[in-house]
Amino acid sequence: MDTVTLIWLIVAFVMATFEAVTVQLVSIWFAIGAVAGCITSLITGNLTIQLVVFAVVSALALLITRPIVKHIKVKKAEATNADRYLGKSAVVTEAIDNAAATGLVRVDSSVWTARSFDGKPIEEGASVTVAAIEGVKLIVKR
Repeated sequence: MDTVTLIWLIVAFVMATFEAVTVQLVSIWFAIGAVAGCITSLITGNLTIQLVVFAVVSALALLITRPIVKHIKVKKAEATNADRYLGKSAVVTEAIDNAAATGLVRVDSSVWTARSFDGKPIEEGASVTVAAIEGVKLIVKR
């Protein structure tokens, strides 16, 4: 085994180790390309050909696997029990004023802190609709 082949093996090992440590899928393609470069070094001693094979195989590995990886890594929003309030009617039990950070609404049998969707104050007793949930606050609109 000559020095160049050993260097390719070291590069492949380092890239695979880096991938294992980071768990971010950032270097696995280069590890695959380095293995291809190592195999090429056994066939030919021409470093230029080895580098071209490394680059092409790395790029192909990226192009082939990237869509799969993106699909797997897409984080889906998890529905919570609070999502059942979206679109429901509520009654303002304490006037909503975003500037003063005040406001309560009753939706079904639960009381929630609330903020106005458009930032305008809403008086007590008004009927509103739950437009969104941000943390522990319902965002409501008339």
